[in-house]
Amino acid sequence: MSEQTTSPQTQLPQAASAPLPTGKPAGKGVLLHDSAVSRLRALLEQRQTPEAGLRIAVKGGGCSGLQYAMEWAEKPRERDKIFEREGVRVFVDPKSYLYLMGTELVFEEGLMASGFKLQNPNVKTACGCGESFTV
Repeated sequence: MSEQTTSPQTQLPQAASAPLPTGKPAGKGVLLHDSAVSRLRALLEQRQTPEAGLRIAVKGGGCSGLQYAMEWAEKPRERDKIFEREGVRVFVDPKSYLYLMGTELVFEEGLMASGFKLQNPNVKTACGCGESFTV
């Protein structure tokens, strides 16, 4: 599974699905790992938009049927669920939230690639490339 490398600019890497170990119950909300909070805060400061947030969505597509999408959002939409930790905000639309309950956003940094991962306990199967999933 490969991920895009994060450049010093404000580009967001593709999200990859990584299921949590089986047996972990799905909680409510979207959790923000320390690593994700730190990286998002740095990216928001670079963009000079500290009030903005990261929009996470689930869309149809990919070889397994569903895939994640991430983009910057200046503010939440009317019906968005807002998850905040230490001033960093994540926006999720109600439909996507059904697939993301209990998911943790993590930022991983390695020699070959760096990026955000969604550790989603609702994922039943993922495709070989790691870009799409089923629930």
